[in-house]
Amino acid sequence: MTTCKIAFIGAGSVVFTQGLLADLFAFPELKDAHIALHDIDAGRLATAHGAARHIAGERGAAPRITAHADRRAALDGADFVINIVQVGMRESTRTDFAVPASYGVRQTIGDTLGIGGIFRALRTFPLLRSLGRDIQELCPDAWLLNYTNPMAMNVQYLTQATGLTRVVGLCHSVYWTMRDLSDLLRVPYEEVSYQAAGVNHQAWVLRFEHDGTDLYPRLDALIADDAQLRRRVRVDMYRRLGYYPTETSEHSCEYVPWYLHHDDEIERLRLPVGAYLDIVDENAAEYEKTRAALASGAPLPVEGTMEYAPQIIHSITTGTPRTVYGNVPNHGLIDNLPAAGTVEVPCLVDALGVQPTRVGALPAQCAALNRTYLSMNDLVVRAALHDEPRHIRHAAMTDPATAAALPVERIWDLCDDMVRAHAELLQPSLRATLGH
Repeated sequence: MTTCKIAFIGAGSVVFTQGLLADLFAFPELKDAHIALHDIDAGRLATAHGAARHIAGERGAAPRITAHADRRAALDGADFVINIVQVGMRESTRTDFAVPASYGVRQTIGDTLGIGGIFRALRTFPLLRSLGRDIQELCPDAWLLNYTNPMAMNVQYLTQATGLTRVVGLCHSVYWTMRDLSDLLRVPYEEVSYQAAGVNHQAWVLRFEHDGTDLYPRLDALIADDAQLRRRVRVDMYRRLGYYPTETSEHSCEYVPWYLHHDDEIERLRLPVGAYLDIVDENAAEYEKTRAALASGAPLPVEGTMEYAPQIIHSITTGTPRTVYGNVPNHGLIDNLPAAGTVEVPCLVDALGVQPTRVGALPAQCAALNRTYLSMNDLVVRAALHDEPRHIRHAAMTDPATAAALPVERIWDLCDDMVRAHAELLQPSLRATLGH
């Protein structure tokens, strides 16, 4: 066995922590790992601790599990740091929807781009800066595996604000897109070869093959024969752009100006405005179920999630080679996207760490959308790095869905109201309201 220390920052996200631990303890080499759990909510931390012990027992693992209210204690000597923090929790998420909705701005998920993504990032950045400083001091050789959204903005900020280089953002969208496409075409996923690249939640399936045969023509025929498939945003985007996007319709509709602003498109494509609020409530209910089960001694489900973090940890600690999809700085990986942006590409993982693969140039139409996405990201990061509140407004003006919904004066008004609503969670230099 290979003993390593894995720190969970935001372990009170109990449902997600449970899935990651179930995956980790499925590897024999990781059954004796040191799991250091940290959360600022004592109740959630205790629940995560209890769930971790239960999952270890169900998996036949004998890890060392510790719980820490002090983040630095959790980080001290860690080999891997998994960040799953959500700053502001449910209350801030509701604000991210309610204030824009009062201006007529529709959102479905609100965690990547748009007004919701901008302010989720801005209230997360102070935590990331202090986390990065602690890692530099207490575990400078650790790999920081980030799950917190907005993924691309957070990874860009982390690398530029802290100087950390062993940072990779992880998301399951590519994996589950390819599983779903394989099921749709009734081809075993294990027999499919594919390549995807772009940005998080807006990457593109560049190759999709079975036994050396391109599967896109079969997908085209299926779509042509199925009117219900054509009522999905990602299918609509694929038909027009020629490459299948790697995120759900609920996500994809928020990153372009064509859908959410139009009532007929919302109906045609069955878009669930405000859907993430239901997910937030479901997660809260799952947490309460977990806490009640632990208190009563009832069994907890122990289910793997096929997430990338446990696979990366296993590959680095054992030298087992794997390919995963990671979000990393674009240092020459995609030619026609900005160098400072965070891109999602295939990555080789082995004892040497996470090694991104150079993809080259994306199709021009795909790169054009990704560049707008990364331009907005860059403005948000610059707002925080340079203490420039005007860049918050510039980012909102650049965002396709917000710009489609509001004239520029209303965008500035909306940003002012969001700043007021989230002020206590923002760095002081960004709390100014600017008017027009």
